[in-house]
Amino acid sequence: MSDPGHADNPPREARVPETAAGRRFDAVLAELFPEFSRSRLAAWIRSGDVRLDDREVRPRDPVRGGERVSLHARLEEETTAEPQDIPLQVVYEDDEVLVIDKPAGLVVHPGAGNPDGTLVNALLHRHPALAAVPRAGVVHRLDKDTSGVMVVARTLQAQTALVAQLSARGVHRQYLAVVTGALVAGGTVDAPIDRHPRDRVRMAVREDGREAVTHYRLRERFRAHTAVECRLETGRTHQIRVHMAHVRHPIVGDPLYGGPLKLPKGSGDALVAALRGFRRQALHAETLEFAHPASGEPVRCSAPVPADLLALMAALREDTAAHAEAERARRW
Repeated sequence: MSDPGHADNPPREARVPETAAGRRFDAVLAELFPEFSRSRLAAWIRSGDVRLDDREVRPRDPVRGGERVSLHARLEEETTAEPQDIPLQVVYEDDEVLVIDKPAGLVVHPGAGNPDGTLVNALLHRHPALAAVPRAGVVHRLDKDTSGVMVVARTLQAQTALVAQLSARGVHRQYLAVVTGALVAGGTVDAPIDRHPRDRVRMAVREDGREAVTHYRLRERFRAHTAVECRLETGRTHQIRVHMAHVRHPIVGDPLYGGPLKLPKGSGDALVAALRGFRRQALHAETLEFAHPASGEPVRCSAPVPADLLALMAALREDTAAHAEAERARRW
């Protein structure tokens, strides 16, 4: 496989089908080279890195059919982040993709307040060629304090294919969340999401927002909380957190959407300590399944539930059992 970071790869060549006569060049080019996004191909047309019968053309120019296309895929550095030796828990890896189990507390992209020490810095240390791939190959994000599986593309072609799968809702993403309140059944939240009108850090359900759909079902019921399995149909920022708060079952520990801590009546010291000590949203990206961008074969990866979330669920389980036993004793 060619090095995705090499800017001097030999030109790729193709022939415009006769049946494409009269169509826009950029549309035909996207069909000839589906491994690249349309925006990138259009940029290469404008920069002269794509030629039609050895001449420069515009994206909108029509083709006659039968012309020879020459594409020089220039993959310059796409990120200025510095490589840093940060350990990564790798779940799956091959020449095209890398799936990691991101720990809670690790920021994905450098940004204001987090100039380094991020997943991107770690990825660049592990695979320096990712400097030539947008966002160092990151395909989708997890919030800083959400743990679990993430897929990273190791080539531009793989990234383009995976982003297309996400857009087509072809990627299965399953999360485990612990929410406030004893749910009696699963359901679906179909509520559009966009930036909060006043607080730009937060997202909110808004009528004029982007479509957002979350399916959830019960995993385990506790006395005043519920472990739910959430499946994303769309992938908006903070989607599960916003949707569960919207149906009045916010995620435990969520600093943005959880509201003030609510201790169940009669909570023992162990549960009080567990709830007060859980300082992040109780949300874990448990399973990720996608079609391999090269072979098309299904890839399914899972990340074990982290220790802090296991400990929280154990405390809730013990509290539930203790109150059930006390209730039985009272009735006798």
